[in-house]
Amino acid sequence: MAHNIMPNPNRGSCGFQSSEFEQEYDRPSKSQLKREMTALQKLGEDLVAEPRDRVKRVPMPEDVRDAILECQQIKDHEGRRRQMQYVGKKMRSLDEDEIAAIQRTLDSWKGLSKADTAAMHALEKKREKLLANDAALTELLGQHPQLDAQQLRTLIRNARKEQAENKPPKAYREIFQILKQLQADKSALANEQGDAADESEQDDDAAED
Repeated sequence: MAHNIMPNPNRGSCGFQSSEFEQEYDRPSKSQLKREMTALQKLGEDLVAEPRDRVKRVPMPEDVRDAILECQQIKDHEGRRRQMQYVGKKMRSLDEDEIAAIQRTLDSWKGLSKADTAAMHALEKKREKLLANDAALTELLGQHPQLDAQQLRTLIRNARKEQAENKPPKAYREIFQILKQLQADKSALANEQGDAADESEQDDDAAED
């Protein structure tokens, strides 16, 4: 005896509510996703191309920074290519705010004038000399006797330790700030002397009149 089977009202239904269809349409297209992936890969490459000290100053999660710093150290072409892909993958794990913060930092560097960039590199080189050679500190103290020699020795020792143990570059940054302040004081003094010389010339001109 055949049973009457009631038709299943859901048969043939795709199982989506209309609102779920709308969510589907809101998702980015494949081409848009590819563009975003390419942009993040490029951002990763830009970071790898920056000096190590700059990378350490960029606001980003520690694991992403580590991947970038490691990539900078790889000389082998194939190894570097693979690590670069890994950097791209790590970049894609960032949220929009983190990506925006990184982009802002890179843009601010690009906005620096060539003179500013050259001055910054000169300070970075001076700091590297301080870490590499004790004689550089003696020379610096000779030029700027007002500096706290004990503080600088401690900072240099701590910065070397940070590098050796791969710790956050706290002392390393402090040394840069001290050198930067010295440069700013030097520029301010030069400007004051320039203004004084101008005033002296004006006084001489007035006397002659």
